[in-house]
Amino acid sequence: MSRLFRALLRFVIILVIISSLLLIVFRTKFHGTIRSLAETKVKNSTSDLINDAIDRQIDVGNIQYDRIVYFEKDLDGKITALKTNMSEVNRLKTSILNIINDEILAMDTTDLGIPVGSLILPEFWSGRGPHIPVQILSISNSEASFESYFTEAGINQTLQKLIMNISVDVSILVLGRTESFTVTSQVVVAETIIVGEVPDTLLQAGGSYGSKTEN
Repeated sequence: MSRLFRALLRFVIILVIISSLLLIVFRTKFHGTIRSLAETKVKNSTSDLINDAIDRQIDVGNIQYDRIVYFEKDLDGKITALKTNMSEVNRLKTSILNIINDEILAMDTTDLGIPVGSLILPEFWSGRGPHIPVQILSISNSEASFESYFTEAGINQTLQKLIMNISVDVSILVLGRTESFTVTSQVVVAETIIVGEVPDTLLQAGGSYGSKTEN
């Protein structure tokens, strides 16, 4: 083994050791900030993706108010109950969650990287410098629920909004550490104007369906 090769090998070993020590110090010192920035970026991107996915389902007609809610009326035409089609609700939950899960895992993580300048002197270098990569590892415990909101919309008129609440547990990898958190999003999936008196509850077969009134 030549002297030049041994010197080069020692240099490489020292360089690796120094780089590893710097990485450990950097990761320890900025761990909280890195986690916070990565979580914010992933939450914002994921929330946008969820909203876009639901908007596309609405545009193609997969989510329609009259498929989810129907009215029961008396002989005078007065609304006596608003009932929800639970089979349609369950179908929508399953379909939308599957779409969201697939799209989150397929998300381009290029824009999720954290600029080093945002950690060191962010007042001057925010958004600049090489990016620390952030990788989405997995998602779990995806859940969706529907809520109904009623708002006065004029004389003897009520605006009803159907809201879909979505929560997804996300695990990411950043600087060799796995971080987990929950992403939540609330999206209006359907709405309609109801003319006449509205019942106090929105019903489903076998129980009551969550509703709220806003003034």
